[in-house]
Amino acid sequence: MDESITGHIAEVRAFNRFYTGVIGLLDQGMLGTPYSLTEGRILFELDRHGRLEAGELRRLLGLDAGYLSRILGRFEADGLVTRERSAADARRQVIALTGAGRATFKILDERSAEEVRGLLGEVSEEDRRRLVAGMATIQEVLGRAPRRDPYVIRPPRAGDLGWVVHRHGVLYNSEYGWGQDFEALVARIMADYVDHHDPRREAGWIAEADGERAGCVFCVRKDDETAQLRLLLVEPSARGMGIGGRLVDECLRFAKDAGYRRIMLWTRDVLTTARRIYQAAGFELVEEEPGEDFAEQIWARDL
Repeated sequence: MDESITGHIAEVRAFNRFYTGVIGLLDQGMLGTPYSLTEGRILFELDRHGRLEAGELRRLLGLDAGYLSRILGRFEADGLVTRERSAADARRQVIALTGAGRATFKILDERSAEEVRGLLGEVSEEDRRRLVAGMATIQEVLGRAPRRDPYVIRPPRAGDLGWVVHRHGVLYNSEYGWGQDFEALVARIMADYVDHHDPRREAGWIAEADGERAGCVFCVRKDDETAQLRLLLVEPSARGMGIGGRLVDECLRFAKDAGYRRIMLWTRDVLTTARRIYQAAGFELVEEEPGEDFAEQIWARDL
C-alpha cells in the first residue's frame, strides 16, 4: 500500500466517527423513531419516486436482496407499504407507500430538517458556506454528485466590501508594488459606493469558487448617460476560469438595463490581463496619460 495514503485513511476514519455521532447514527432509532437510517432512506426513495420495483430500490440503495425483503416485510406488517406484482412482469414486485407510510416519512423528514436547522443555527453564515462547500467537494470527489459549476456570481453581502479593499491592497502590492495609497483609494471608492448607492443604477458582483470569494466588479454612475466599471479583480487561484469576462458581462448587462448609453473605466497600462478582458468586451482606448511607472488609461464603449 502507498504509505502516503495511510495518514489519509486515519483522517477519513476519524471524520466518519465524528460525523456519525453528529447526525445520531449511533442512536438506537433514527430521530426518535423505531426506524434505522437504512429504513429511513427506503421511505425517502419511495416518497420521492412514488412507486418502485423492488429490484430498482435494491440497486438504488446498494442493499442485499434478502435484507431489503425483510425490511419491506416489516413495513408491510406495519401498514407503511403495499407490495404488488408488476403488470408488465409478474416476477417483479412494485412497492409504494400507503397513507400511513407517507405520514411516517413526513415525520422523519420534518425531524431531520429541524435537527439540521438546529445544527446550522449554531454556525455563522460564513462557516455555513464553508461547510456546504466542503460537503459538495466530498460528494464530487467520491463520485456521488455531478461536478458543480466552477464558480457562481452573486450580489455583495456583509463582509464583502471589506474583502474587496483588503484583496486589492494585498494583490496589487504583491504583484505591482502599489502600497497603501492604492489601498486607501479602493477604500474611498467603496465608501462612496455605500454612501451614494442607488440600487436602480448601481450594483456590484462577487464571484465565488468552491465557497470562497474569487473576484469582484462594480458598476457605478459616472453621469446620467454614462456608467463606470470599477474594481475588477480576480484571485490568482481562480484565473483562467473565465471569471473576469463573466464579471464584465454582468456589469455591461446591468448598465444597459439601467438606461445608460455608454460605459467607461479607468485602468493602468501595466494591467495587461484586464486590458484583454476589456478589449474582448468591446471597450476601446479613448484617453491615455503617461506617467513615470505606468500610464493611466480611459477605456469606453457604447451600450
